[in-house]
Amino acid sequence: MGARFKPITAALFLCFFLLPLVFAAHNDGLVRIGLKKRKFDQNNLVAAQFESKEGESLRASIKKYHLRGNLGDAEDIDIISLKNYMDAQYFGEIGIGTPPQKFTVIFDTGSSNLWVPSSKCYFSLSCYFHSKYKSGHSSTSKENGKSAAIHYGTGAISGFFTRDHVKVGSLVVKDQDFIEATKEPSLTFLVSKFDGILGLGFEEISVGKAVPVWYNMVNQGLVKEPVFSFWFNRNADEYEGGEIVFGGMDPYHYKGEHTYVPVTQKGYWQFNMGDVLIDGKTTGICSRGCAAIADSGTSLLAGPTGIIAEVNRAIGATGIVSQECKAVVAQYGEIIIEKLLEKDEPQKICSRIGMCTFDGSRGVSMGIENVLNEKIQGVAGSLHDAMCSYCEMAVIWMQNKLELNLTRENILNYVDELCDRLPSPLGESVVDCGGLSTLPNVSFTIGGKVFDLSPEQYVLKVGDGETAQCLSGFTALDVPPPRGPLWILGDVFMGRFHTVFDYASGPWHLHRRSNCPIFPIRKEA
Repeated sequence: MGARFKPITAALFLCFFLLPLVFAAHNDGLVRIGLKKRKFDQNNLVAAQFESKEGESLRASIKKYHLRGNLGDAEDIDIISLKNYMDAQYFGEIGIGTPPQKFTVIFDTGSSNLWVPSSKCYFSLSCYFHSKYKSGHSSTSKENGKSAAIHYGTGAISGFFTRDHVKVGSLVVKDQDFIEATKEPSLTFLVSKFDGILGLGFEEISVGKAVPVWYNMVNQGLVKEPVFSFWFNRNADEYEGGEIVFGGMDPYHYKGEHTYVPVTQKGYWQFNMGDVLIDGKTTGICSRGCAAIADSGTSLLAGPTGIIAEVNRAIGATGIVSQECKAVVAQYGEIIIEKLLEKDEPQKICSRIGMCTFDGSRGVSMGIENVLNEKIQGVAGSLHDAMCSYCEMAVIWMQNKLELNLTRENILNYVDELCDRLPSPLGESVVDCGGLSTLPNVSFTIGGKVFDLSPEQYVLKVGDGETAQCLSGFTALDVPPPRGPLWILGDVFMGRFHTVFDYASGPWHLHRRSNCPIFPIRKEA
């Protein structure tokens, strides 16, 4: 329980690497980009070990989703986090220029820019191992000259904007602004299987205000409908990886009716989500609603640490013991219970016992306030941040159990055990492969409907036989109000439910995916 999970096992999450395969448009007017799978490459583990630090995953996620301030803040607008080493990467092939120069890119709903390596990238080793754009070889290339820089959780790219035609499947998007990357210092880029990224998010988060490729597809009348959809094949034993369909959705990828939810904040595909259930029972934290983001480039399901700890307890997942959390429970557990029984306002309890400060609507970290006021720095600030967070989690955990009329001793023991189940800073948690049939469903309430994930769908199995290991598909991401609590619904979720992104009316659609992932795909009877 206290032993750290070996990095090599955690990094095997990358067993779903994909290679490009482009399908021509069918007579239905849809443009399909096929995806293929590739087994985990050991080089990506090397990159992870060199570049990962304690807490890197969380910091990268916070940077990506602009959670430090308003969406339009200048200091945030150029920060987009590259997927960390545990993320599956879904590739498709595109062409840039006339004649087209081929590149493999990640189709990412969590960013909005297109970038590829430039032939003018002279001093980054990464560029020598990937396809490079040569403007002199394209008759339709136009100079822009505006500089561009995108900062990632594990590095950065920089370069300049260029305008040229971009071919996606059978479509040719004319005069598309994209970034020629001239510097790629990160080891992540060196060992990656992709050349660049094609963002499918909104223009509001586009670096340099460049119009995204998808916008130009719609504006130039290249697609029948302003809609694209994802179908992922999550069967590790099959070769095909799935499809991205531009211009609509393929009826062979789903059955029944889709569920509509509106986008609540443009930038990312963000919407309101209701309660999260474990075995049909509420977890409490999202009972009044949470925000969620659909991200095609993230393999895991990321959510508030308090819920992730409850999920890990329910599925028997083992992470790293948090001594700070256990210290909060030991020192303040009785006091928290007393204040809850006295009907004290839950959001004020942690500030009243000195673990947080109250900003008028909620408790906030003393560490954050002190850092902003330059009273303390570094480790002390981080410790205060953690202690405040653990206190807030303990209040919610205890409040839920008090409603069930449990004894104080049972409540304190339960919360202490949840501390043991807190996920590690890099997100990895181990599950017993032999007990999957006994684990509960984890469900998400979206658009008034409950979407269930079974153990086989939220646990990722790596390897075969006695050497097989199972990893929890859940990782922690804490975002305070008003932007949070926040969930990132990645491929663990999108692999279960057919997902449609609609630019016309702004909804995000969910649908149960077909269980027939072998091409040609056939809808269930």
